[in-house]
Amino acid sequence: MDIGVLGALVVRENGISVTPTAPKPRQVLAPLALHADRAVTVETLTEELWGQRPPRSARPTLQTYVMHLRELMAPALRRPGDGVDARTAKEVLRAVPGDCLLDSGEGTSDIREFERLAETGYRAMDDGDHHEAARLLRTALDLWTGAALADVAAGEHLRTHIRGLEESRLCALDRRIEADLRLGRHRELIAELTVLVSRHPTHESLCGQLMLALHRSGRSSEALGAYQRLRTTLVRDLGLEPSAALGRVRQSILTPADDIQGPFSQTG
Repeated sequence: MDIGVLGALVVRENGISVTPTAPKPRQVLAPLALHADRAVTVETLTEELWGQRPPRSARPTLQTYVMHLRELMAPALRRPGDGVDARTAKEVLRAVPGDCLLDSGEGTSDIREFERLAETGYRAMDDGDHHEAARLLRTALDLWTGAALADVAAGEHLRTHIRGLEESRLCALDRRIEADLRLGRHRELIAELTVLVSRHPTHESLCGQLMLALHRSGRSSEALGAYQRLRTTLVRDLGLEPSAALGRVRQSILTPADDIQGPFSQTG
């Protein structure tokens, strides 16, 4: 079974989509796909669908959705030519007292591949191999086709995990840009960073990276302007001043002889 959650929900068996179109069965399949090969409690699925006040019919209704998912899976599980199931739908979508589990078999999962590539990229970064880190992290980020589970009506359980996935994506993006800065790709990064800073106007690391890219491209006044916009936003919206680390980036632009120290100290 091949599972995709980094964008629209996609679940395929033998190349055949088994993703339901109805909203509620999709909402059941999404956490099972997100946690493929791990048990998800019936309580979690119930809260995902109905929140803290589920109807009395919640348990039988959930069982109906599970049966619907199995009905979608059954035809896709048949071996070509002989009509025999390689695995039964009950083996793929297993239900035991209190838990459900989606068994992916020998299939793929984009979230697992993203995590594997990102972790390998972080290790390469720590080892000083910035070319390999940039390559691995770029490959990991290319797995994303949009916001996680973008076409699923998410309850609280899914919203929490989607926020976590987006943070993981932003972390990988931050480290990939850091690797590119260390490789001297300052001019190439300015357009991308400008867009990212506009999307994340209080994200200090992205702002610091944009300031460095601009400064090292001979655009120091624009770099200082980026700092001022961030400071204005932080003070107005959060009542906070920029961090000391970002202040050091600003000071290094004002006094170019100084070396940048701290978490934004990418040096080529």
